[in-house]
Amino acid sequence: MRRGWKILIAIVAVLAVLLAANTIALDNETGSAEVTVEGGEILELAGGDVQVSEEGPVDGGSGNPPIVLLHCYACSLHWWDRMLPVLSEDHRVIRLDLLGHGGSEKPQSGYSMEEQGALVAEALNQLDVEGAVVVGHSLGATVATALAEQSSELVDRIVDIGQAPDDSFGDVSLIARLGYVPVLGQLLNRITPNFMVKDAYEQAFAPGYELDSGFEDSDQVVDDFKTMTYTSFDEAGNAERDYSDEVPLDQRLATAAIPLLVIFGEEDQIYESEEAVAAFQEHVPGVRTALVERAGHSPNVERPEQTARLILEFAQEPGDEAEVPQPPRHTRGGKREKERRR
Repeated sequence: MRRGWKILIAIVAVLAVLLAANTIALDNETGSAEVTVEGGEILELAGGDVQVSEEGPVDGGSGNPPIVLLHCYACSLHWWDRMLPVLSEDHRVIRLDLLGHGGSEKPQSGYSMEEQGALVAEALNQLDVEGAVVVGHSLGATVATALAEQSSELVDRIVDIGQAPDDSFGDVSLIARLGYVPVLGQLLNRITPNFMVKDAYEQAFAPGYELDSGFEDSDQVVDDFKTMTYTSFDEAGNAERDYSDEVPLDQRLATAAIPLLVIFGEEDQIYESEEAVAAFQEHVPGVRTALVERAGHSPNVERPEQTARLILEFAQEPGDEAEVPQPPRHTRGGKREKERRR
């Protein structure tokens, strides 16, 4: 009996050592930038190397503004693939992999929304882009907000796809939350099989949506997840929440006073779409809003042509009809009450 206890203790000790070693290894893992899309280019920037891809006429065709596309958390520029034929017909379209994602660099740090926004600004300056319609999906909309706050000359209009003012409007699944638990998160990052990765991404779409139909590569979401280091996965997610916890996005965008279009899928499984849209309508003067039928958190993937048309209509509105909002005299502060959380 005593021998059995010794063996059990030895096994537990070995497992503890292996878990500790895995945690240390993943916490120190980094990744260099690489081209992952045809025609892609790596920009060597002060904040980190990023992958960009350009389509459409360089002059925008008849002076149309450039369109900049910023993807969601744990995603990549491939989440815009199905929208490109429509958007790039008469506009210069720039897709960019955010730091820690896709083909961009995965360093140890630099994932705050302010740093991500500054990096996008650096990329756009290098590409001679200004006065752009910046379209952000989920995390990308948060980065677009930070970009507008820091470099308003680069942003003519903002399109927010599926990003609520803050996390009080919804929540992610339990399995997604477990990914941030110390030690356990690193272990899950190492051992999660591909089918479970796909299952975790289903919350980003409408119930019953066939995930493989949204991408040219049926394993795109798996590739996007596996490409991230644990540091980029952990830091980017926490940084996004910290930013909107400090000041909600609707308040930030009202203060930025930049024309705004908010697009949500009616069947969003992460956020309460109607409540999120109502909050933007209440707090951002002149905001345009749209709810896309039969779409969840990712209408850019689920309903690409309809979503692209909404963006083009907004981009092509005459300046005097864009109803540029005025910053509010008084701003509310603090986090919304947590009873709104699911």
